[in-house]
Amino acid sequence: MSHEVETMAYAGNVPWHGLGTRVPNDLSPEQMLEKAGLNWEVEKKELYFFGDDDETVYHAPGKQALIRTSDNTVLDMVGEEWNPLQNVEAFEFFDDFVKSGDMEMHTAGSLMDGRRVWALAKVNDAFEVFKEDIIEQYLLFSNPHTYGMTIDVRMTPIRVVCNNTLTLSLRNESNRMVKVNHRRAFDAELVKETLGVAKEKLDTYKEAAKFLGSKKYKNETLMEYFDRVFPLVTNKNHKERKFSRNAKLSAEIIHTQPGAVHGAGTWWQAFNTVTYMMDHIVGRSDDTRITSSWFGAGKKTKENALTTALEMAEVA
Repeated sequence: MSHEVETMAYAGNVPWHGLGTRVPNDLSPEQMLEKAGLNWEVEKKELYFFGDDDETVYHAPGKQALIRTSDNTVLDMVGEEWNPLQNVEAFEFFDDFVKSGDMEMHTAGSLMDGRRVWALAKVNDAFEVFKEDIIEQYLLFSNPHTYGMTIDVRMTPIRVVCNNTLTLSLRNESNRMVKVNHRRAFDAELVKETLGVAKEKLDTYKEAAKFLGSKKYKNETLMEYFDRVFPLVTNKNHKERKFSRNAKLSAEIIHTQPGAVHGAGTWWQAFNTVTYMMDHIVGRSDDTRITSSWFGAGKKTKENALTTALEMAEVA
């Protein structure tokens, strides 16, 4: 498998990135953990180093190696106060929701040689923007085994018609996303309470999506939109308007992308052109796109795309 994705399992249709091993859609969190190859633990070990004589061994105080115990892979160097969250503990977060029928395990895997583990569960909640243009709701749990990254639990909508991972980064995302620093112990019940998983609905996002679907863009404002989302950073000549490669490509595919018939000519179509670009076109490979789309530059681009589309739709 590709470099970014180490192991992965998925239920249902082949994911948009086309990676992983297919499994039944009725697996328990524990079974998904096993199928995704994540039944390993991490442990902190003391660090030592040789002196100049290559014989004397010294202890490195304050720092420890974070290793994967299954194969002794060194994942990172962390401090003594850094608290690892084991994969099995992360997956136990979904137990009550799966048992009650509110969710089903959908996708799980390891990125970057185990440095980031994730699990994605499908929530029994969805809505239509247009007829047959369905948005499904998912809960994404990211458990990084590396210094500087936080445990991240968030709601993630996905547009079924094109398998685009959308974004819930609206004006108020505090009840849709929780970050937990590794310097304190992970409290699953507190995260659930803060996130409001049991009663979380897509009302806010539904309102935004339908608003975008009700507002038409003009050709000149459309190119301005793509230019703001994909700026040409090297363009210093303001006398002649130039657009980046991604901005021009977005304009080319807006009417041919999957789902283009839904809300044609609206800001919903324009926004989903960007999500399609980030999930399916921009980047070197499918596995780098999944990392970028969920956790990196692709995620930030889609957040900016939604905010910008709402701003421009308001004056349309």
